[in-house]
Amino acid sequence: MRKCLRCEAQMVEDLAVMVTNKPIGIEVREQGMFKMPLEKIKCAVCPQCGYVETYVEVSHFIKKLAEKDS
Repeated sequence: MRKCLRCEAQMVEDLAVMVTNKPIGIEVREQGMFKMPLEKIKCAVCPQCGYVETYVEVSHFIKKLAEKDS
């Protein structure tokens, strides 16, 4: 459960971030050619004030990148 940073209401989660007029989401990838997508960007919206927050689900791919950079 995510709480809004502005008004602390419960946010509506797991919404898709889409390119306008295209059925394509935005993905997170490592830099470089031919890298596979790691995760899709999701968003949460506050039903009270309209604040929008973007996030990715933490996966083993993201964890491996963090370990590699340490």
